[in-house]
Amino acid sequence: MDVAPAIIVISPVALKTARKTAEVLEDSLIHGFARRGSQPNVDYNLSFSEPMDHLRSLFQSGTPIVGVCAAGILIRALAPVIAEKHSEPPVIAVSEDGKSVVPLLGGHRGANVLAQQIAEALGGHAAITTAGDTAFGVALDAPPEGWTLANPEDAKPVMAHMLAGDPVKITGKADWLEEATLPLSQDSKLEIITTTEPQEGDSDTLIFHPQTHVIGLGCSRGCTFEELNELVQQSLHKANIAIGSVAAFASIDLKADEVAMNQLAAHYGKPFRLFSADELNEHKDRLQTPSDVVFVEVGCYGVSEGAALAGTGSSGELVLPKQKTANATVAIAKAQAPVIAENIGRARGRLHVIGIGPGQEIWRTPEASSWLAEADEVVGYGLYLDLVASLTRGKQRHAFPLGAEEERVRFALERAGQGHNVALVCSGDSGVYAMGALVFELLDRPQDKGGVSEAACRVHVASTPGISAMIALSNRIGAPLGHDFCAISLSDLLTPWETIQQRLEGAAIGDFVIGFYNPVSKRRRTQLAWAREKLLEHRPADTPVILGANIGRESETITTTTLKDLKVDDVDMLTTVIVGCSQTRLGGNGQSLHFVYTPRGYAKKIDASEREAETVT
Repeated sequence: MDVAPAIIVISPVALKTARKTAEVLEDSLIHGFARRGSQPNVDYNLSFSEPMDHLRSLFQSGTPIVGVCAAGILIRALAPVIAEKHSEPPVIAVSEDGKSVVPLLGGHRGANVLAQQIAEALGGHAAITTAGDTAFGVALDAPPEGWTLANPEDAKPVMAHMLAGDPVKITGKADWLEEATLPLSQDSKLEIITTTEPQEGDSDTLIFHPQTHVIGLGCSRGCTFEELNELVQQSLHKANIAIGSVAAFASIDLKADEVAMNQLAAHYGKPFRLFSADELNEHKDRLQTPSDVVFVEVGCYGVSEGAALAGTGSSGELVLPKQKTANATVAIAKAQAPVIAENIGRARGRLHVIGIGPGQEIWRTPEASSWLAEADEVVGYGLYLDLVASLTRGKQRHAFPLGAEEERVRFALERAGQGHNVALVCSGDSGVYAMGALVFELLDRPQDKGGVSEAACRVHVASTPGISAMIALSNRIGAPLGHDFCAISLSDLLTPWETIQQRLEGAAIGDFVIGFYNPVSKRRRTQLAWAREKLLEHRPADTPVILGANIGRESETITTTTLKDLKVDDVDMLTTVIVGCSQTRLGGNGQSLHFVYTPRGYAKKIDASEREAETVT
């Protein structure tokens, strides 16, 4: 299981059972409920104050959940976010006394196995309800690691026949099938076939492939997906090997970012694994078509054959030597046993630039939570890493201070360049006054001008949106950004103050609502005051101003004032400031109803329509 389970405790009564459960689930953490404002229990690894939100966040991130609580709590919490059963994480309910262990979701994605493991440790009973597991001790629609089912759509009818009493015959060999308690008969119409060859299954026949083969790839830079894919298909046909028997595609690490190779792996849903030239050269004596030309170019005597052999280990053998087209090469090797892809070579490094929003779990996107849970390492400013601690405990944590932005981003890129899955954590949105732009700037910068290494430039980079501080504050107070607006940072660390002044004056003349980021710091106390005076030249003194700090967090503070009454001492580095335009209004009664909004001009449009109607009349 890639992500360690979260053990959920709602009542302290369940803590004893939770501790016993944690002992048998490696790297698992106890998440305990602590009411907002109360002292967290020191026996919890992590505390949460909103159970429903916390459970949904874990589920959407792909984190397995073991709730030592009533099953109904888990069902009510997760019902709104349950979607695709083939991608949901395991969810298990454990009674507070540990006697009953019920896998609720993800039975064939590890929940049944986890439930049995927990029940054995607690001396309880695992209530496994999936029919195949109960009757035969095996789930035919979820073969074990290293095997694939060629026709999963036929698993249900075959299982239905077997549960109705029909026997089945097995053609081929698989230890996991022999260990199951299937009703066997060589005269049966139902059949289970294990083979590396391509075969068609049907509603009476299931085809299982052992993933014993690795396809080695080589190509010229810029080779098309179509050319490479056609060569792969021809090679599989020539070797009489089913794509289901392929565990992975493999190549030299210089090809980590080769578009066609990555597209090929994604097209077939196979891992793409990488080896260094030295690792490929360990198999040079087993190559059938070694090349001095290839050695001069990349440092090894064969890429496709070398990668296929490296992927299948010292006992692997080439079943198809190098095949080639004008721009591509393919070779296929076979191992003695199924190949577990994550145990060979390394993956292409990934850098996920993640905007976590203001910090509140329910404001974080499911994609952001999922990427955080999947990451091997997390990089960021310490405060931001603390805000996502529930999803990153047990991962390598690299905290950087404020002001070390380039060092932070460079480190994250280089770690990804070494093959790690790295999450670069930013508050708000990663592309709004955050690390996103710096990531791409360093990737675009030549190495001799301070850019990152070649390996770092080959990583897969993606970013996910988050709620920016300005958007969060606007929604908290009403709709001050309801019409045209802009954002301006008052920090002159990276932008000359003269440039900031020009932009601010332009926004003032244009009558934009303005969101100010980095309004003040310990050493900067004059910029916000200058901005206030400049804006007063162009808009009313009673223009609404909103100050927001720690939006969405427990220590959130939001105040409203006016442009003439705006005081620098009321603002700090963690405050976002929104200054309205000439049309922005302060509404409500100032007590139970209090909001700020900027109309889009509908009232003027209605007035004009009414005047036109009166004229016609």
